[in-house]
Amino acid sequence: MRWIIAAFYTAAAIAHLVAPDKLLSITPSWVPFAPQVIFLTGLFEIAASAALVTGTLRSWAGIAMAVYAVCVWPANIKHAVDGIDLPYITNSWLYHGPRIALQPVIAWWALYGAGVINWPWRR
Repeated sequence: MRWIIAAFYTAAAIAHLVAPDKLLSITPSWVPFAPQVIFLTGLFEIAASAALVTGTLRSWAGIAMAVYAVCVWPANIKHAVDGIDLPYITNSWLYHGPRIALQPVIAWWALYGAGVINWPWRR
């Protein structure tokens, strides 16, 4: 599970670093210094993914990834509500609905994969 979520976060990092203008369109207007935030979150996603799979600061990486998953929820909601087209992502509620609903699962996954929690299964 740890490797899979690290791969998802790394893919997101590449998008943040390669196509920040696309992600700027889904960033809520109240986010200060949005271009810089997008760049820094890309770097964060790479660092957190590496920490998660290498074991260096694994617990902290899992906690940070979970908090980050909650923090990007407003961008996911804006993406859905405003119907913003992004490359390689369908602009349909068949994507947006589950994506928004499963955001807490992504936060749980980061915590579970990092070994911070063991709910609902004990290791």
